[in-house]
Amino acid sequence: MRVSWILWWILTVIELGAFIAFALFLWFREVDAAGAVQTTEIKWMSIGIMSTLFILPFLTQIAWLIINLTYSKKLNHQQKHPSH
Repeated sequence: MRVSWILWWILTVIELGAFIAFALFLWFREVDAAGAVQTTEIKWMSIGIMSTLFILPFLTQIAWLIINLTYSKKLNHQQKHPSH
């Protein structure tokens, strides 16, 4: 179970880091790949669109967290009250 927690933390940090890096990239660029000047409204829309793409991995991380918590609690309970 410990490996699952370590992997969860590693992937969570990577996912959060990627989101922050992409958001900063979108916010600080002046012109996009098509040559369009980026206004504040367009920057917010771009970050919003990117956020919708990050929802599925985020929900997966939440489900994995719930599974980890459930198994950890179950394992903890079994260690405190071993079966005869």
